[in-house]
Amino acid sequence: MQIYRKFLRDLLRNYIMGSGIAVLVVGGVIISTTLSISNTELFRLFFILVSSLCVMMLAEFMMFRRHIRPIRDMLRETQPALATIRAAYLQTHRFPALSVMRIMGPHFLGLSIPAVAMASIGIARGWLSLPAYYIGLAGVGAILIASMHALLEFFTTVQAIQPMLIHIRELGKRMYGEDVSLDGRVIVSIQRKFQLSAFLIGTMPLFLFSLATQIRLSSSEASSSLTVDYWKWAAIILLLGVGFSSLGARMLARDIQQPIEDLHRVMKEVQSGDLKVRASDLYSDEFSRLIAGFNHMVKGLDAREKMNNQLLQSYYTTLAAALDARDAYTAGHSTRVAKYSLMIGRAVNLNEQELDWLNKTALLHDIGKIGVRDAVLLKDGRLTDEEFEQIKRHPDLGESILKQIEPAEAMAPLLPGVRSHHERYDGAGYPDGLKGQDIPLNGRIIAVADAFDAMTSDRPYRKGMPVEKAIAILAEGKGTQWDPRFVQGFIDAFKI
Repeated sequence: MQIYRKFLRDLLRNYIMGSGIAVLVVGGVIISTTLSISNTELFRLFFILVSSLCVMMLAEFMMFRRHIRPIRDMLRETQPALATIRAAYLQTHRFPALSVMRIMGPHFLGLSIPAVAMASIGIARGWLSLPAYYIGLAGVGAILIASMHALLEFFTTVQAIQPMLIHIRELGKRMYGEDVSLDGRVIVSIQRKFQLSAFLIGTMPLFLFSLATQIRLSSSEASSSLTVDYWKWAAIILLLGVGFSSLGARMLARDIQQPIEDLHRVMKEVQSGDLKVRASDLYSDEFSRLIAGFNHMVKGLDAREKMNNQLLQSYYTTLAAALDARDAYTAGHSTRVAKYSLMIGRAVNLNEQELDWLNKTALLHDIGKIGVRDAVLLKDGRLTDEEFEQIKRHPDLGESILKQIEPAEAMAPLLPGVRSHHERYDGAGYPDGLKGQDIPLNGRIIAVADAFDAMTSDRPYRKGMPVEKAIAILAEGKGTQWDPRFVQGFIDAFKI
């Protein structure tokens, strides 16, 4: 609970500091320097101010307790649930916005309602020698002061919540191995934050000055015509100030928001797998450093991705070569089947991702033969029925072997083709007796490439047949042993 106590101390310190600056300093200075009243009436006004502050703090404290409850409840539990941790994390992020709600709600109403009521009673009973319309001016001043306090409270709370956010994230990792985050959720947009902040900063002094001057003129012996002239002049200045502040706030928000949106757009492209994309360096401020760092990071990821792909491709090729090395007569078989499969894949317009999976599947299509005894696999003569049954198990064995490789999702696209490359289009193949389009696409393609290489390669017991004869056999087997589309694709590609 030490982190909780520090969190409360920081919030309380910021609140007292913000209230002191906005209410006591600004409000007190305006009252004491603009009103020409006796010390007794000045004391009564400060009494009204202090009394109203007490009511305000009570109302605000009640709402604060409700806002802090999800965080307090989480920290009180020995083993909080993951949902409780997430709720506390979200509530902590919302605290700056909630602090603004408290100030513009119970803070403003708790201060202004009692103050207006007591001041009205004081004027009615003659305790205060102030014009009644001063109450309206005080209401306007209260709005300005509350807005100033809200601005200060928002940005100081943003800093105060950071240690608590770190603690909650560490708690989620330690207890559940979960990296608690907002997952891109926006609590307060940069546009709203900058526009409101810049607007308040630009207009607050103008309104306070105009309000204080009006009070000063009213309490002095200035003529009514002077007051009217003053407000004509003040109205023009206020309109110009508000307009300039609004325009400046909008331009500032857009200047900050645009590079963030550009960077976010590029990040989404990187997330989708495009490592060739780069963020445009269109900015000469600190965003230039941020974008340069981002581009450097993506460039590094792209280089690492290329290296990983080369290593993986080398791994598949080496594994296939190691398998083929068991039999000198089948050396290079997996590599050739992969080459023929890619010829077919390109002929039927498979995309790059599909071609990559096809190539890897073809390289490892016979990996299950590792589980077949040499006496059977390397036998020169005709296989017995029992030995052939052992050979027929290699697609199923290959799938089982690849399922042991992690990560599983990397091998998943290869499994259907490895298991089904001995299925026949008429349903007479093995191991599952699949038929037609029920046979996985890569299995149908590899079946054509595997058969062609088997027919044209030399064996101890026979010479490889001529290419023309092998192609003729493939053509005869369209629609029975092989998918006619892929047979024709291979024939067309081979003739080019």
